[in-house]
Amino acid sequence: MQTMIKRFAFLVLPVALLLAACETAAPVQKLPEITFGHLPPIKLNVAKIEVVSRYQPPMKAPNVDHLFPTPPLAAIRKWAADRLRAVGSSGTAQLVIDDASIIETPLERKKGFTATFTKQQEARYDLKAEGSLDVADGIKRGRAAARAARFVTTREDVTLNQRDRIWFEQTELLMNEFNAEMEKNIRQYLGAWLR
Repeated sequence: MQTMIKRFAFLVLPVALLLAACETAAPVQKLPEITFGHLPPIKLNVAKIEVVSRYQPPMKAPNVDHLFPTPPLAAIRKWAADRLRAVGSSGTAQLVIDDASIIETPLERKKGFTATFTKQQEARYDLKAEGSLDVADGIKRGRAAARAARFVTTREDVTLNQRDRIWFEQTELLMNEFNAEMEKNIRQYLGAWLR
């Protein structure tokens, strides 16, 4: 009986090792960081800049922002760190993040013979970035706000790396829209504080 077990182990072990050697994990891609350091800073005549988030990620479905390579909440905070500069001696600017959500909606797929041979869209992702910059210096107050929204769908055959790349690109586009809108509104509504 023992010899039989040894023979079985002797035969099975090389096959198991061979199969294990054939498995290769997909390489994990390294996505760049979303930054705004290449853009000129927006200098505000205030003593300090604060970032406050009214948006709290639910960390459960249908919200998936916490699963993204760069969640919009982190991207908005990075935007504030890269773009906003306090260059005054008094007053405060407060960036309030109202929304930084991403909602996943499963899409209904066709059934039947022809559906078997087509690649269908599996999920829709709705991305939002919304916030306001409130400035006060003891005498006057001002506010500039921005809102950006996008959506994308993914096919049922998308790999995890492809999905992460799509998510990254959509977050980057969302933040480019947020940046452009916020900068335009800062120049329009907070010109008295710009230096």
